[in-house]
Amino acid sequence: MGTTNVPQIQWTPTGLVVPTEAAVLAGVQADFNAAFGGNLNPALNTPQGQLATSIAAAISNCYALFTLFVNGVNPDLNSGFMQDAIARIYFLNRNLGTATVVSCTCLGLAGTVIPTGSPTQPQAQDAAGNQYYCVSGGTIPSGGSITLPFANVVLGPVPCPATTLSTIYQAVPGWDSISNPADGVPGSYVESSQALEYRREQSVAANAHGSADAIYGAVIDLEGVTDAYVYENTTNAAIYVGSTLYELVPHSVYVGVIGGTPQDIANAIWTKKDLGCDMNGNTTETVVDENYAFPQPSYSITFNDCTTNPAQFTVTVNIVNSSALPSSIIPDVQAAVTAQFNGTNANGQRIRIGSLLLSSDFVGPVATCEGPGVPVQVLSIYLGTAFAGLGTVVSGSKVLTITTHTSGALTPGTPITDADSYIPTGTYIVEQLTGTPGQVGTYTMSNAAANTQATPEAITGTATGNSAQLGIDQAPVLDSVVVNLI
Repeated sequence: MGTTNVPQIQWTPTGLVVPTEAAVLAGVQADFNAAFGGNLNPALNTPQGQLATSIAAAISNCYALFTLFVNGVNPDLNSGFMQDAIARIYFLNRNLGTATVVSCTCLGLAGTVIPTGSPTQPQAQDAAGNQYYCVSGGTIPSGGSITLPFANVVLGPVPCPATTLSTIYQAVPGWDSISNPADGVPGSYVESSQALEYRREQSVAANAHGSADAIYGAVIDLEGVTDAYVYENTTNAAIYVGSTLYELVPHSVYVGVIGGTPQDIANAIWTKKDLGCDMNGNTTETVVDENYAFPQPSYSITFNDCTTNPAQFTVTVNIVNSSALPSSIIPDVQAAVTAQFNGTNANGQRIRIGSLLLSSDFVGPVATCEGPGVPVQVLSIYLGTAFAGLGTVVSGSKVLTITTHTSGALTPGTPITDADSYIPTGTYIVEQLTGTPGQVGTYTMSNAAANTQATPEAITGTATGNSAQLGIDQAPVLDSVVVNLI
């Protein structure tokens, strides 16, 4: 058996080490030189040099293909078809994307049935012309109002701001109006490599029973579920968890979910939870034990639909203005921040329930929005839950009185605006004087009001924090991205 000077692939404790193309070429040239008795001209422009180059390229290509195959069976490195194949071993399929889901209030005649729709049968339309269908139909009760989930007919993170879904597209006799009090929960594009691997890791626990990991693994694998959060209270007393201090009753399990079908979620929880444990949440479904003949026992399974409590974030990006920046710099930055938030960029991880959101997470994506050879200079990035509420001001006074709090918080430094423009542009909160921290109370503004507004008007505050902790009952929603060129 002959020998060769071409270096071989090395298997090491830290992984595969492949020789460089230069090392392969040197090995081929050494073999040629030995075969012809030495003193062979090594120049690459000679016939033997060109032949050595071609053979070295062929060997390096084989090494590259072998490396690609090895990486393909490594869950930490694979992508595409090979990742799909690994996922199938765990009975997982790549999610093809989800639609934006909006919780809508439908008004009409009691007894009117609003049917379940489909992507080909849109029933409502928002101000931007996007169409939606009812995910789970219902009957308008006495009182004339019912809340139903509607989904965009197109998959992906299509924004649906509050109060914009207000047109009935497909008329139903007795159904008078539709509105969305809160922003829709953005959908997602086809599942990224990073997101599929995260789900594969979590799904391993789905074969277990009784643990929080087992419940999470079963729920996160359901079609349409984009996120889940599971927590258990093993104590004899109620406990309060997360930034929103969500209450968990004694000896209970909490399952927070975004997306999916309520009945499927309840079935998955029932198959994995321990016997006799209590549950928490705002949604209850009945699960029938089909292992028995009639009469079959049934159980009430409760979980939390986090889309009913969206955490609406405003991201404010301040960058150095420059004539060398592209004219599209503002929409480019807005798109980069949105992609980072929703997990549709190369990082592939959307903001999750109960996670810590950092302003530094957006520095990298913003920095890529540069002109030809001109990097974006980021001065600051602020984020948080934008404040919304009602308040009054008095002409010539710097005191703002908040009478109604809807969402978010006012803190020193928060920029504020009002619906009637009685508060001067550039005004921010200096300090809180009285009331509940960040909510109803009185505040000192940096500028005096130009007019008196005795009837409470809409007050908006832009978040100025560097981090934000989501509660275990909150669905993250990107409300807006403000870009300032300074």
